[in-house]
Amino acid sequence: MTYAFDNETRIEQIDDTRFSTTLTGEWNIGDNPNGGYLLAALQRAMGSVSGHPDPLSVTTHYLRPGEVGPAELEVELIRTGRTIGTVRGRLIQNGKTKIESIAAFTDLTSGAHVADVSVEMPDMPPPEDCPSREVLTQGVDLSIMNRIDVRIHPDHVLGATGRDPLIHGWIRFHDERPVDAAALTLFADAFPPPLFALVGRIGWVPTIELTVQLRRRPVEGWILGSFQTSDIAGTRTIEDGWLWDASGQLVAMARQVGLVLNAD
Repeated sequence: MTYAFDNETRIEQIDDTRFSTTLTGEWNIGDNPNGGYLLAALQRAMGSVSGHPDPLSVTTHYLRPGEVGPAELEVELIRTGRTIGTVRGRLIQNGKTKIESIAAFTDLTSGAHVADVSVEMPDMPPPEDCPSREVLTQGVDLSIMNRIDVRIHPDHVLGATGRDPLIHGWIRFHDERPVDAAALTLFADAFPPPLFALVGRIGWVPTIELTVQLRRRPVEGWILGSFQTSDIAGTRTIEDGWLWDASGQLVAMARQVGLVLNAD
């Protein structure tokens, strides 16, 4: 079976350092493709030259909004070794760089076990008891919800409540595509902004920089996410996030710098 995520992040190789892809509007937030979706095709191209199967740490700067349509992907292998491959990449549309990323790749199934240190997964009602992200009134169209199923903790669906800027929720692909390490960078950028808890309808919060650190390959099933706004300076925010798989293992951590636009 071919899944939407794989179809809509497909890349074609042009030469040793260039690939092409076509971005669809099915992953849009408002008029623009979601940042995690923009990264997905670029990450696929970067991984193909890294010499290793899994992303380990991916840092991406979002220079301009992406657009629906064709894009060129440029990659540069900086160094590859026995355990780590480091790659730089750019996504370009109409002659302009839209995002630029540097990533380390590895095999997340290998390596000696040192100690048990992790972040505890928060208590969460089962997905069937959690409403869809679509019930949150954010002031933008969410075409991306046709592709991913995001369920929000029942206590977190109302905005402007004065509670801590925190969002817990479940996430998976609508077509039940198996979750893997490559999907986690998308999932880290697919939840509503936690600032919604404080200010309610918040509009578009474009990403300036996103770093996702992968800890292990996830087992099959829903992914649980927890995201918290940890700092606000003017209209600039810092958001921290954690993702756990169905076994309760921490599989990824993220930090994002965003810009609040169109807040009511």
